[in-house]
Amino acid sequence: MEKAAEAAAADTPVIVWNEKDGRFETEDKEAFLQYHLRDRRRRMDMVHTYVPRSKRGLGLAARLCVAAFTHAQRHSLLVIPSCSYISDTFLPRNPSWNSLVYNKE
Repeated sequence: MEKAAEAAAADTPVIVWNEKDGRFETEDKEAFLQYHLRDRRRRMDMVHTYVPRSKRGLGLAARLCVAAFTHAQRHSLLVIPSCSYISDTFLPRNPSWNSLVYNKE
């Protein structure tokens, strides 16, 4: 069983921060989460998450979100979840990140 877990971990794409393009992405750049910094870099507007059909079902979208939310947390940024995947799927499944979500009120 350990070899199977090691093989799965080896096949798991690494998520990298592409600051220049405002993205968190897989090393091959095929799957990504696009964001824009707002209000003098105090809020991170997560606008789009994309995973190509060939890589769906592997949890990549969620891993991209975790990387982006972890980044926001480390840099004291609030998150605007403009992307429907983030607002409708990721956050309801991962409510521990709700404390970072920007609230207009």
